[in-house]
Amino acid sequence: MSITNSSSVQSAVAATQSSTAGAVQIAVLKKALDAQSTTALSLIQALPPTPSLASSGSLGRNVNQFA
Repeated sequence: MSITNSSSVQSAVAATQSSTAGAVQIAVLKKALDAQSTTALSLIQALPPTPSLASSGSLGRNVNQFA
């Protein structure tokens, strides 16, 4: 019985290694997306509230348009 690497053994090892590498890459991608979403959420929450529009007085209520 020969214990040298046959082509079927080599292909099985390659398939296992590629699926493991793919799983690791997906896990890293998920962690990066989670970190990015956390950062984006904190930036959005840090924004000041929008100011209310002028509803009385003569300043800031009218827009002059010229064609």
